[in-house]
Amino acid sequence: MLKTWEELEKSIENCSRCKLCTTRQNIVFGVGNKNADIMLIGEGPGADEDRLGEPFVGRAGKLMNMAFEMLGMEREELYIANIVKCRPPGNRNPEEDEALACLDYLRNQVILVKPKIIVLLGSIALKNILGKEYGITASRGKWVEKKGILYMPTWHPAALLRDEAKKIDFIRDFQKVLEKYKEIN
Repeated sequence: MLKTWEELEKSIENCSRCKLCTTRQNIVFGVGNKNADIMLIGEGPGADEDRLGEPFVGRAGKLMNMAFEMLGMEREELYIANIVKCRPPGNRNPEEDEALACLDYLRNQVILVKPKIIVLLGSIALKNILGKEYGITASRGKWVEKKGILYMPTWHPAALLRDEAKKIDFIRDFQKVLEKYKEIN
């Protein structure tokens, strides 16, 4: 299954594994440092991401970038991907079959990046990576180790746009990520 970056990008180029391929403008593969120690995984592209072909470039992404700046993190140092590579219509949550269709691509990305820490942005990323028994409210801000990788579940940046109070938790969770990163390096 393991592919090189070039093979992986080529294999997803004309993907038609699920119905999301019929409504997408662009596949949103992933972006950032392909050797990053910290990887972020969201749920799926929104309208801006679908139009531009890059994850987290809309309002939620801009908010996330402001948080990075505040913490002294550079977006370019991280690798950012999503559970699904095509936009679900109306920005709905990806359905189970859609997520399953893309998970091999994401697994390949994780294998190639070899991150030490993965930040799971929201419930969809959390459940698809760590398991359906995890809930974002109970799990957020708590470290989970699995197969030698440390996972930090936190709110999806879009949730911060709907609930200002979650911004504090989001910043605190990323502070924990930075502290742990410094500790393990």
